[in-house]
Amino acid sequence: MVPEFDLGESFNLLHDPYPLFAAHRARHGVFEGSVMDWSKTPDEFRPEHQYAAVSFDAVNTVFRDSKSFNSKIYDATIGLFIGPSILAMEGQLHRAHRNLVTTAFKAKSLKAWEPEIVRPICEQLIDEFIESGRADLVRDFTFEFPTRVISKLLGLPEADLPWFRQRAVELISYHVKYQRAFEASAALKDYFTAQIDLRRSNPTDDIIGDLVTAEVDGEKLTDEEIYSFLRLLLPAGLETTFRSSSNLLYLLLTHPDQFAAVQADRELIGPAIEEGLRYETPLTTVQRSASVDTELGGLALPAGAVVDVCIGSANRDEARWERAEEFNIFRKHVPHITFAAGEHTCLGLHLARMETRVAIECLLDRVTDIALDTAEDPHIVGQPFRSPTAVPVTFEPIT
Repeated sequence: MVPEFDLGESFNLLHDPYPLFAAHRARHGVFEGSVMDWSKTPDEFRPEHQYAAVSFDAVNTVFRDSKSFNSKIYDATIGLFIGPSILAMEGQLHRAHRNLVTTAFKAKSLKAWEPEIVRPICEQLIDEFIESGRADLVRDFTFEFPTRVISKLLGLPEADLPWFRQRAVELISYHVKYQRAFEASAALKDYFTAQIDLRRSNPTDDIIGDLVTAEVDGEKLTDEEIYSFLRLLLPAGLETTFRSSSNLLYLLLTHPDQFAAVQADRELIGPAIEEGLRYETPLTTVQRSASVDTELGGLALPAGAVVDVCIGSANRDEARWERAEEFNIFRKHVPHITFAAGEHTCLGLHLARMETRVAIECLLDRVTDIALDTAEDPHIVGQPFRSPTAVPVTFEPIT
């Protein structure tokens, strides 16, 4: 048995969890214990039997072995607040619901969203700060553009942006203030139910409209299934995209030679996005439960055991990437596992990549001599959600 590390002494989990991940990886790909700090979590949300998968092979196995591992733990955690959704569903039920909601993310829609929604929003945000010659790229850009994009895709009034963004934050903070999360959940249900009713009487060409009319083999989504999916989509669509794009900008700005290469060759934006997702995973850890007594990485797990699936550790596994602890956009492409794998692969991965690519392209088209203002000491923090609190920069507008 590998003992848990004292999070308060040897490692600063919030500032940099990667030394802890590496220390565990050096011993075993799976261990009994956790990579999470449960000290502020109410007892009712703490698992009794806890294990952690930290190697790439172990994490990949958990995601792909749907017979031995499932996502039903979310029914007793965030599922209490978002309702029944594909996040916790398994098997045929999951496949049926995923087929229904996937209709809202079809390739044809993505192709139209880029020029009609995503790019204009990025340009508008840059317009708002470009004359000043300085900006906080988190506050002024990366935090804002996914929120405005998702509101447009859902067909929601722009005036409602601050309200539903605040509810989304309250929802995912259930482990800190769960009563507030329940209140946010109820408020979002009422809000989205009204939006659903509007589209039943007056169909619209947006995601909510697509969900209302979606039909596979004669089956349609109920109102509860629609607003539960929307309660999931809000934090999922906002949190991970703003964090991953913030991380990438910070990483490029703190590696100026690589940033200069991207500026000179836009074909490097794609590899830079993938390396950013690998090196600084926006959500380092998710969870699964053992469906049966099983074995993982040579360790016996009892049925019902909760597994920390540490994506952030898997993405820095030295057995898969050479010099994995270095950020290098020029490295040989080896797929990361940031968007999970198997039947629960992230539904919005293509949208997230497209949003980040467009954001970087727009920024490079509009400004030059961009540099990080190190006087404010920006850095990436957080666990399991990671991103910089600020990316202060100076620049010259391109005229």
